Amino acid sequence: MSQFYSLPNIPITEWSVSDRPREKYLAHGSLHIGDAELLAILLRTGTSQESAVDLAKRLLAANDNSLNKVADLSVSELTKIKGIGTVKAVTLHAAFELSRRLRSEKVEVKRRISTPDDIVELMQSRLADLKHEQFWVIFVNQGSGILQIECISSGGITRTTVDIRQIMRRALELGATGLFLCHNHPSGNLKPSQEDISLTLQIQKTAQYFDIRVCDHVIIYKNEGFSFHGEGLLHE
Repeated sequence: MSQFYSLPNIPITEWSVSDRPREKYLAHGSLHIGDAELLAILLRTGTSQESAVDLAKRLLAANDNSLNKVADLSVSELTKIKGIGTVKAVTLHAAFELSRRLRSEKVEVKRRISTPDDIVELMQSRLADLKHEQFWVIFVNQGSGILQIECISSGGITRTTVDIRQIMRRALELGATGLFLCHNHPSGNLKPSQEDISLTLQIQKTAQYFDIRVCDHVIIYKNEGFSFHGEGLLHE
């Protein structure tokens, strides 16, 4: 990768054309450009002391050089970083949100759940930024094809009330043979509570009376998920 000028008195416009992020992207594509350069393209400008690339490097360094951690920052958190105002913060936040929605859309277009990761990608844009819990159900057919995705309840920071009768009624209306349960943990702790486990087993037990299978229950925080099925917490 090319060496960048880091002197504050040399703006990107005075760099060699082959080193400018936007020009490199046009000439060589995304595979030949680093994370800092991609962020610099979105930032567009730096500060009087540093280039957009140096600002991007500082943003990454402050977040363990992790794009995931940068993507998790809110607009207000981004604006606390010197050199990033509201316009830059909204631009970055919008770009990461588009990425989340794209991943979700890919699963929706496929219309089929194959792995817990599919559920995380499908639900991340709906749940990632919430400060309270929501409980969702993905109703599927025999081949795990998606019939409907619905929010069943929305509650407080630590819990939400779920009406099992409402889930069963909707499943029968849709002719669903399977359910994927999903809710978020705003606290960031993905470990299921005893209430989470009890509720899941209750739903599973009730669903069995209607010959409906609870395929999995995934707890989400940001872009991570905890799978009840993967951890052996569902009764077979």
